[in-house]
Amino acid sequence: MKNVFINLILIVVFLSTVISGAEPFKVKKQNSDNTIQSLIVGLNSNNFGLKTSSAFMIGELKIKSAVIPLMRMLRNEESDEAKIVAALALYKLGTPMSIYTLFQSSRFEKSSRVKKMCLRFYLDYISKNKVIEI
Repeated sequence: MKNVFINLILIVVFLSTVISGAEPFKVKKQNSDNTIQSLIVGLNSNNFGLKTSSAFMIGELKIKSAVIPLMRMLRNEESDEAKIVAALALYKLGTPMSIYTLFQSSRFEKSSRVKKMCLRFYLDYISKNKVIEI
């Protein structure tokens, strides 16, 4: 009896959101200024986990205003892992500046591991977007 009552309540709540026009599982598309600033502050942190997770989330949320801090992270970090996360975020942003940074890093990066990953991201972007190189 208890389970039937709980299921009935869930159905009523779900139907009320559908009928009212609200989308119950819709993800908010715009990022608040506070979110953007928090993620950029996280990029400048000394905490490795915070820095890399902030870079990853910037790529996922496509925060294009963070291209410069990500470029700085790719160039200045000591850890290959952090550089690769920054490269992945730049790839996901897909701006001309971020893709050019991947290309340059694939040529001039000291670490062969990071160099390979930047080249892979760059070539994948080129193949998916049918960019013609001159």
